[in-house]
Amino acid sequence: MARKKIALVGGGQIGGILALILAQKSLGDIVIVDLPEKSGQMRAKMLDIMACAPQDGQDAELMGSGDIADIANADVVAITAGVPRSPGMTREDLLDINLKIIRHVAQAVKEHTPNAFVVITTNPLDSIVYAFHQTSGLPYTQIAGMAGALDTARFKAFIAQAAGVSVKDVACLVMGGHGPTMVPLVRTATIGGVPIQDILTTEQITEIVEHTRNAGSEIVKLMEHGSAFYSAAAAVAQMVEAFILDKKRVIPSAVYCQGEFGIQDYFVGVPAVIGAKGVESIVEFKLNQAEQEMLDVTLNAVKSSIAKLDII
Repeated sequence: MARKKIALVGGGQIGGILALILAQKSLGDIVIVDLPEKSGQMRAKMLDIMACAPQDGQDAELMGSGDIADIANADVVAITAGVPRSPGMTREDLLDINLKIIRHVAQAVKEHTPNAFVVITTNPLDSIVYAFHQTSGLPYTQIAGMAGALDTARFKAFIAQAAGVSVKDVACLVMGGHGPTMVPLVRTATIGGVPIQDILTTEQITEIVEHTRNAGSEIVKLMEHGSAFYSAAAAVAQMVEAFILDKKRVIPSAVYCQGEFGIQDYFVGVPAVIGAKGVESIVEFKLNQAEQEMLDVTLNAVKSSIAKLDII
């Protein structure tokens, strides 16, 4: 059976690391595309990754390019293109410049590979995913924003750290928008099947929740220029793998809601089943009043951001 084609649009930190992870997993042939003037850098990155093949035992074809047309006929497109945050900036501060970038990429995907499953990381995530859908016209089942996967991984890591246990034994979920209004669901978080409230103190849990919400900003501040890339690339790889291998993984993602959790016609972070058909379903469950109120707050923040799209 022919290998799948994976196209990465944006060859910065996330794109380069993502290319490495996907190659190591032998998920398919990979092309990474950036601006024409960065064609040499893209080729260099892929030549460098190619030299890892003997150690990793992978045989995928790797290509670096400055021509967006090279994404043609991809099975998956992961979009990491966009400007990262600088210290003091919110994700919303990036809307103006990154909206122009995502609209250009959306047109290219529509033209060259309209049947691909698309994963987007560009911030502000929820409104950028909405804009991509609006511009590309692709079915909403083919589009997912990578946010909840990363936020949930952070939540899980901080719980494991506080409890002194393996991350493999932590199960948790973060819903809502990718920003300070995100909703880490404490009620559903467990360690080895035991509710975290029975293991950690209230003070510890409160600190973990706040750390999860602010982890991205903390990294931006410490980095001085740029934002998280290792963890973001790993989260995208998880989603790409779920699609290519038809794993039907339940991954919190910014997907199109049609009434689930009281959300109508917006892309917001909810637990979604990702398999060979793209976003195959949303796992809906009953939220308590406090959780629903927090989700409503994050939904309003997403709506406020989307309201700006028509005037940019």
